[in-house]
Amino acid sequence: MFPTYRSIGKRIRFNRIMGRGRAIIFAFDHGVEHGPSDFPEDRIDPRIVLTEVVEAGVDAVMLLPGVARLTSDIWGGRTSLILKLTSKTNLRPEEYRLIQSIFGFVEDAIALDADAVAATIYWGSPFEDEMLEIWFNIREAADHYGLPCLQLAYPRGPTIKDRFDVEIVRYGARAAAESGADLIKTYYTGSRESFAKVVEAASGVPVLMSGGPKTPKAIDFLKQVRNVIDAGGKGVVVGRNVFQAPNIKSMIKAIQLIVYEDRSPEEAVKVIK
Repeated sequence: MFPTYRSIGKRIRFNRIMGRGRAIIFAFDHGVEHGPSDFPEDRIDPRIVLTEVVEAGVDAVMLLPGVARLTSDIWGGRTSLILKLTSKTNLRPEEYRLIQSIFGFVEDAIALDADAVAATIYWGSPFEDEMLEIWFNIREAADHYGLPCLQLAYPRGPTIKDRFDVEIVRYGARAAAESGADLIKTYYTGSRESFAKVVEAASGVPVLMSGGPKTPKAIDFLKQVRNVIDAGGKGVVVGRNVFQAPNIKSMIKAIQLIVYEDRSPEEAVKVIK
């Protein structure tokens, strides 16, 4: 049986991101998800942050369509683009913050020469059905054009008391795999042993850790990255722990030493300036 044109395209694009077997993806959707207050005052302009990130060398940047359009001269031809097609603001009433809205289309990803698309599902949300409908529409179009799909599998809802509990996170990872994700981004569960259960539940779909809020000390985040890799995770999708760091490039270098070279956190932290 010969591969289809679409499956070839999907494999090639997937390998542009995951060709090393592991990946460091820079997430930069915070301007909508959290608002400009997430950024240091001298880094409000996305061009400043993305220039340093791309120069430091990441496997991909995950952007919403608007910022991707405004910064294409920075990332274009230098790193892979993952176009995030859903988002939400914290300006909306709290009871509607557990649903993501459409922020773009797969055709936008094709037009921007993206290598993958991404969308969030809040597993356990009262609006799970609405997000699943958006997800399946994205996945169907992405499959048609040969684009991999990254799912941000985030368990959140009124019945979830601890979104970082391993049983909750592994449930979300399994649901992401069952809904056809090609890559899964999800929460760190606190230890190598517990995150290994998340990786197992994903049934072979590569799992990457969500970077989450900035840790008080860089070494704390690097220890999380080390545990994720040791648990069988395939890398990180990180934002705040990079763009809120005093030195963006040296923080990325430290993460690279762990993800690409299997160094210890104690070794990696030495390159941070």
